[in-house]
Amino acid sequence: MSVSRAEPLDLVGGAEKSVWMVFTELVKARLTTLVLLTAAAGYAVGSRGHFEGWRLLHVLVGTGLLAGGAAALNQYLERDLDKLMSRTQDRPLPSGRITPRFALVFGGVGALAGMAWLWGFTTPTASALGAATLALYVLVYTPLKRVSTLNTVVGAVPGAMPPLIGWAAATDGLAAGGWSLFALQFFWQIPHFMAIAWLYREDYARAGLRMLPVVEPDGQRTGLSSVGHSLGLLTVSLSPVVFGLAGAVYLAGALVLGGAMVVLAVRFARRLDAPSARWLFLASVIYLPLVLGLLTFDAPGSGMGSR
Repeated sequence: MSVSRAEPLDLVGGAEKSVWMVFTELVKARLTTLVLLTAAAGYAVGSRGHFEGWRLLHVLVGTGLLAGGAAALNQYLERDLDKLMSRTQDRPLPSGRITPRFALVFGGVGALAGMAWLWGFTTPTASALGAATLALYVLVYTPLKRVSTLNTVVGAVPGAMPPLIGWAAATDGLAAGGWSLFALQFFWQIPHFMAIAWLYREDYARAGLRMLPVVEPDGQRTGLSSVGHSLGLLTVSLSPVVFGLAGAVYLAGALVLGGAMVVLAVRFARRLDAPSARWLFLASVIYLPLVLGLLTFDAPGSGMGSR
């Protein structure tokens, strides 16, 4: 749907919600916070004795602008679909609290500012990764949701970029250690999202989105995908130890946390009900900050606590 030239660039309606609340929903504040945490972990691990607080601040500002802008652009493109789903129909655009033009300009300016910030204050590599993340998320993943169930795997690529952006900001390179963080977050996303997709499969069906639980309602492939990627997550979570990025404390934690994810994924695959999906989702939400926290503080020479 095209945007009329006469459409005002401002907030509209929605008096029952504060402007602050509208903006936090537009930038998907909870998701953006997770992006910032994982980017910070990537920077901390990648710095390895050269941790600089100001550089980390620039990583967070640039990544935050980019993530918030991408979220707004995603909602601009999906505003008609969001009207059809109960979990999204109260977002700023489908509820009429902001205009489509405002979301488009806000998202575009924010994303461009984020890439420029990363380029100017961190490294060109981090900025280039940010640009790739934006393109994959907005131009590939978002439209693919209407076309193919592969959207989940494709969407996991930009979703796994934040720790790699943090790593590149610290090193201006893409070493094996950085890719191990990328792989960890990539595999984590699949069981996390499969649990969500199972819980909201009726919503996705109303919007015509090609999620696996919608296309194959018996749930067999959904369950198998959750188990397979949880096993993959357990395996790749050990790679930071192989690359010398962490020690015994992280190794023990990764084994326990990864094992719990596998157990809950198997439980979900066997039962395919709402309670088991909620448990898997909750476990995934707890898993990522814990495992990245262990990695950050057990990384040799990470410099946490230094200047």
